[in-house]
Amino acid sequence: MSIASSRSRANLLLLLTAVIWGFAFVAQRSGMAHVGPFTFNAIRFLIGGLALLPLMLIFDRRRAAAKVPVVAISNRALLRGGMLAGAVIFAAATLQQMGIASTTAGKAGFITSLYVVLVPLLGLALGHRPPAAVWAGAILATAGLYFLTIEGGFRMAWGDALVLAGAFLWAGHVLLIGHLSPTTDPVKLAFLQFMACAALSALAAALTETTSTADLRAALPPILYAGIMSVGVGYTLQVIAQGHARPADAAILLSLEAVFAVIGGWLLLGEQLSPRALFGCALMLAGILLSQGVGRPADTGVEISH
Repeated sequence: MSIASSRSRANLLLLLTAVIWGFAFVAQRSGMAHVGPFTFNAIRFLIGGLALLPLMLIFDRRRAAAKVPVVAISNRALLRGGMLAGAVIFAAATLQQMGIASTTAGKAGFITSLYVVLVPLLGLALGHRPPAAVWAGAILATAGLYFLTIEGGFRMAWGDALVLAGAFLWAGHVLLIGHLSPTTDPVKLAFLQFMACAALSALAAALTETTSTADLRAALPPILYAGIMSVGVGYTLQVIAQGHARPADAAILLSLEAVFAVIGGWLLLGEQLSPRALFGCALMLAGILLSQGVGRPADTGVEISH
């Protein structure tokens, strides 16, 4: 297969990943009608982590066959990194899940996607110097956020504010993964962080939520989609595709998840965005694409955040 055809196939897989992740916002909003955020995330990330087990085995066999050192799941550095990343995911996913209960799937998708712009800006604390395109993209995205979320009296809805706080944590998670991934097995790191997040969410659910069997049964379809498709399949496709795609192309395609979140909310939940909100979405997408096309924040180690 030629390099061009490999890249085309990889780009199609990344576009499919964006579709899966965009519709995951619909699943998250639907699930919240039946169970609490901690219960939803506990089951979702447990399923997502277990879905990575086959990928871990395949990669280990390939490394062993190529006589490349295999990082054991019990490696102390790997375990510490997985626990830390899992704690950050727990905080970010909790804010996102709580916020999405009182906002639309489309809004949540676009606000969450701001982490793509926030990554290089937060990198300033680590001595990184974002190029001018990143600053321009950030200004556009911020203007878009205003039109999307501020309706009157310069107030942001509580749900939108929670999702925005989560976006900052997702950006911090990207920087953390960018630091940890080069020194360990990224798939095992993802598995451990998902399992850590599931454990923390299960503990919080046991302490604060009461869920009936009927509620769990009603929430099972969106939970399965969010766990198997968004975390398991989405992450696998991302890992496979980014081995052949240009980093900037990958980041641009993956950022389209916000667009598919709006489409999914409209098709499946009957959500409608005002012309003002749609204008804000357009500005945010333009800002994201501008920062991705030149700033290439994907090179900082962008990791799954759904």
